[in-house]
Amino acid sequence: MTTTIHPSAIVDEGAQLGDGCRVWHFVHISAGARIGRGCSFGQNVYVGNDVSIGDNVKIQNNVSVYDAVTLEDDVFCGPSMVFTNVYNPRSAVARKDEYRRTLVRQGATLGANCTIVCGTTIGRHAFVGAGAVVNRDVPDFALMVGVPARQIGWMSRHGERLALPVKLPTGADLAYAQCPTTHEVYRLEARTGQLVLTDITAPPGAF
Repeated sequence: MTTTIHPSAIVDEGAQLGDGCRVWHFVHISAGARIGRGCSFGQNVYVGNDVSIGDNVKIQNNVSVYDAVTLEDDVFCGPSMVFTNVYNPRSAVARKDEYRRTLVRQGATLGANCTIVCGTTIGRHAFVGAGAVVNRDVPDFALMVGVPARQIGWMSRHGERLALPVKLPTGADLAYAQCPTTHEVYRLEARTGQLVLTDITAPPGAF
């Protein structure tokens, strides 16, 4: 599948783009960027040199993916969301040797206008709501909102909210929920506080 690059976009020599990428108006991809297959870069996106982007990543308009950011496969970056790479920037102080790395794991969604403070890891299939400010690591499947971001629930990998509390009540060891669209079954474990996708096969509405 052919990669499409708009005439107004700048892709510096040395940048690596996989097959089937779409690079739209006024995008700038730096020479050191490593990008997988089937990615989409909306209008006015910037991608730095020390950036790794997996397959099928969608980056909407006006997003800058700065150095020290890694996006795994299937990540969605909403319009005008923000990455950072220096925790305590000053114009008069050079801190390019103090970048803190940010990792966004497979399938995560970063909503419009959210901010990801550098040095954090966003878990697999996590969902960061529009306008949230994330300043700590986010668990797999977690639904995060607010400033600073706090967890208010869990999301399926299909992007549906699951009928589960953030934490189980005292005395409960396990709880199950089913994605209303795919009918996949998830298990919340009290001991670890983690949500996991099970291999349980169940009819719709069984949980």
